[in-house]
Amino acid sequence: MAVNAKRIRCSVLLASILGIVGLTSCYRVGSPEAVPPEPVSVVLNSQGFTFPEGLNENRNPYLDYIKERTNLDIRVILPPSEGYEVKLNALMASGNPPDMLSVFSDVWVANYAKSGLLQPLNDWIDRYGPALKAGISKEAWDKVTFNGNIYAIPSVNEIRGTELMYARKDWLDKLGLKPPQTLEQYYEVIRAFTRNAPAGNGKDDTLGLILIENLGRSSPFFGAFGVQLGQWMERDGKLLYADILPETKEALTFLHRLYAERLLDPEFPINKKRNLDQKIASGQVGLFSATWYDTRGPIELNRKNDPQAEWIPLDYPVGPAGRKGTSETSLIRQYQVVPAHSRRAGAAIRMLNFIAGEGNRELKLGFRNKVWSERDGRIVTDFDEHDKHLYRGMYSSLVDVPSPALLKERLDSLGPRFQLYSNIQTVERNVIRNEFQGPPTPAMEKYKKKLSALRDVFVKMVVGVIPLDQFESYADWWRREGGDEITKEVNAWYQKQREVR
Repeated sequence: MAVNAKRIRCSVLLASILGIVGLTSCYRVGSPEAVPPEPVSVVLNSQGFTFPEGLNENRNPYLDYIKERTNLDIRVILPPSEGYEVKLNALMASGNPPDMLSVFSDVWVANYAKSGLLQPLNDWIDRYGPALKAGISKEAWDKVTFNGNIYAIPSVNEIRGTELMYARKDWLDKLGLKPPQTLEQYYEVIRAFTRNAPAGNGKDDTLGLILIENLGRSSPFFGAFGVQLGQWMERDGKLLYADILPETKEALTFLHRLYAERLLDPEFPINKKRNLDQKIASGQVGLFSATWYDTRGPIELNRKNDPQAEWIPLDYPVGPAGRKGTSETSLIRQYQVVPAHSRRAGAAIRMLNFIAGEGNRELKLGFRNKVWSERDGRIVTDFDEHDKHLYRGMYSSLVDVPSPALLKERLDSLGPRFQLYSNIQTVERNVIRNEFQGPPTPAMEKYKKKLSALRDVFVKMVVGVIPLDQFESYADWWRREGGDEITKEVNAWYQKQREVR
């Protein structure tokens, strides 16, 4: 009898152990029947993505894919993009914020982290984030680390630049012009495109050059003078803010010349990206600073509207001192943070680790044999399905990790006529580096909003509302109102980096 009881106890113990092992095994393959899914609430920005009819941020196959493979019950909160950061602040002040928030401002992260309102993530990353640790560089982690603690999961910009010059070759040919190389040659082409009716309709309805609000799409023209707005440049072993350098005044002077001679779109101070796209697609524009992906956007629309339109990439304009280049995008595109009192930090890290690791390819490319298929060893994309599934970027971009091979494979699959990968290579060869790559300094957190008014001053200088000879006065204002303090902190960081090297 005692022996039988002992055997029963052993059998029960063995069954219990096997049951635990079985549960663990089921959890690992993402079976929702084994363990109830853990709830987690996340706030995302739509980033302009929209959903096909019948789908939304909480009901779509890509979110279902993430949920099933992670055994998480994910609830997505999608505030309006307009006033997004204000909504984040309201959620943080509510006393019961969601478990994870997607943030776009490094200063926002720094302020909330230093106020004790965000949760340190080091232990959770060690426990649940092997793909995050493997895919994210030390440089990116350093930008979200304060006093030794990691307060955000950085989503890394895989491509470190955006803009390159494009022009209509058919217009150049019609007017007997060669592709421009120097800044002065660019001026001549811009003037000809404005005044010589290259569209062939006899009307004065073309724009020599188009920009957008806040001097957007002007990067190559500042690059011709060796600077980029908002970046820190190295001069004689020290970092200086580009916006107050004499070279920036020279670039503004060139743009003012275009505006004063009516060669620059007069509506540029209020142009949104959609206005730029519309004017290019309609055939009003023959030269502009494009994003590397505009060949699939407004340029392609223009080709469809006008089969004679032939667009080519140009060399970056070379300035009087032989300089050229484009701006460097920030290392980090967005930040995922966990409020201090959330009990679901582990769930948030598990979700992000899946997106960066096991789920990365599917979320980047879309579902195999639905969005893309493989033919002769290469990926072929179904454009109609690809466009229907673009919303997946809302999830995949939460934690982008560099994967050059996958990037090339993905872009090549969209078609060789768009030259997407070639465009990226051109951009990255010509990036003017931002020499400050550290986290926001205390003075940046304190003065950044106020000092950002300088950009509006520059727009007014281009249109002639503020005389260019006041540039030095505004540079002095920037220094006096906190810029000198920022510069001191930036150079303290820079010297420390040089010592480490």
